[in-house]
Amino acid sequence: MKAELLIRERVVYPDGGLVEMVVWRLPAPVPPTKHGFKYRLAYVVGGERVLGYDNERGKGDHRHVRGSEELIVFTTIDALLDRFVSEVEAMRRAP
Repeated sequence: MKAELLIRERVVYPDGGLVEMVVWRLPAPVPPTKHGFKYRLAYVVGGERVLGYDNERGKGDHRHVRGSEELIVFTTIDALLDRFVSEVEAMRRAP
């Protein structure tokens, strides 16, 4: 099986903020993850990533929030996307 692109979406808001979501299904997990997805989710404001989720080789599943980085527990790709979208919506509502 080859890598399969599942999602490639980019949304640009009227205020210039943007969301980019890219998700691939892989034939094998990216170590140290155990799932078969590679993803990059980002919310960018003023040219700066204020929220991001990704999984890179050697680091595993993690999120970036305003310059800090923390590991996350991956359950399903749908749950991850829901969490990311909810956090973006909350950030957009905040003053």
